[in-house]
Amino acid sequence: MQAEIITIGDEILIGQIVDTNSAFIAEEFNKIGLSVYQITSVQDDRLHILQALENAEKNVDVVIITGGLGPTKDDITKHTLCEYFNDYLKQDDAVLKHVEEIFAKYSDRPLLQVNKDQALLPSKATTLFNEQGTAPGMWMKSKSNTVFVSLPGVPFEMKALIKNQVIPKIQSEFKLPFILHKTIVTYGVGESALAAQIEDWENQLPAHISLAYLPSLGSVRLRLSAKGDSKEAVNKDVNLEVKKLYELISDVTYGEEGEDIHEVVVKLLKSKNMTLATAESFTGGSIASKITAKPGSSAYYKGTVVSYATEAKINVLQIPEEIINTYSVVSKQVVEAMALNVKKLLNADFAIATTGNAGPEKGDSNEEVGDVFIAVATPSGVYSEQFKMGTQRERVVQRSVNKAFELLEKEILNF
Repeated sequence: MQAEIITIGDEILIGQIVDTNSAFIAEEFNKIGLSVYQITSVQDDRLHILQALENAEKNVDVVIITGGLGPTKDDITKHTLCEYFNDYLKQDDAVLKHVEEIFAKYSDRPLLQVNKDQALLPSKATTLFNEQGTAPGMWMKSKSNTVFVSLPGVPFEMKALIKNQVIPKIQSEFKLPFILHKTIVTYGVGESALAAQIEDWENQLPAHISLAYLPSLGSVRLRLSAKGDSKEAVNKDVNLEVKKLYELISDVTYGEEGEDIHEVVVKLLKSKNMTLATAESFTGGSIASKITAKPGSSAYYKGTVVSYATEAKINVLQIPEEIINTYSVVSKQVVEAMALNVKKLLNADFAIATTGNAGPEKGDSNEEVGDVFIAVATPSGVYSEQFKMGTQRERVVQRSVNKAFELLEKEILNF
């Protein structure tokens, strides 16, 4: 079975808001075995909406429409649905009572006719009662048995309707397959190199299992997807292929979907009862923010020194001025001194340090834009590497953050 999501609203198409509704719906549908065939965004325009509905009916079993159900003139979804289904609007007394109760309880404004009109629904529609707002959802079925579900665009209203009414109704009316996605997270190897390394295994995947490459800065996620009638059989087949995959790329694998490299590092620190400090220059606290994003990080994280300027490296981290003058602020010698000194300053077991040129200017060093040094101080010494991270500032920073955690993870495993 397949579904299409249609979002209605000029605000999406002009970039005024981000369409988070579609991502939520797609994720929830995937959990129940309903594949999303396409996501379409259309204007608040009658002809555009009609065309989108017609195209969707040709391709999918379920069409989810969000938006265009408010009490203003530009919200035309209900009228357009009536036109598409050769229907008319009819008052739903239960919805009208609900609207009146909401206004009486939460609003000082008088109940206008446009608010009462929220209770006007296509006569052929099954009402999906919206306890969170005034615009109800609507469930309609075409002559071709395609289900059309229209929902308000307000995210918390839409989410409640999807979870509490739409999904149970879909599950009761359709026999759905079991879908499984399993994602392996790798770091430190590019997409093309990874593809070459696992090519033979990929070519021998069973027909019902597919592989997708999902690259990001410093990381590639490998997503295996499978579909079948038997949950047990699908799980068994996918787990077998995952086992084979791990055997090929165990040296660059750091966990599965939902577990980033910094989360792997955090688990290691907690399991070994060890602590971490950081000294960041061009990364500007990005490493620290990753670690402190979750509550309880004070148990294993001592803190950071964001020594962005050379003076901070000298005055706060106590890097000797002669080292900076001799080797440059972006150097192996300086980054290792940063790591060792912040480790001592904050009394931690491990420390990460970064220095480099993120661009667009060289700053206080002689190194080229994109040249970075990352160091890890351990209970027994210090280790550093130099990297060339490109010329785009954001990419340089994000790739370096991932690489720093990657280096730290390897060092922690030695203790």
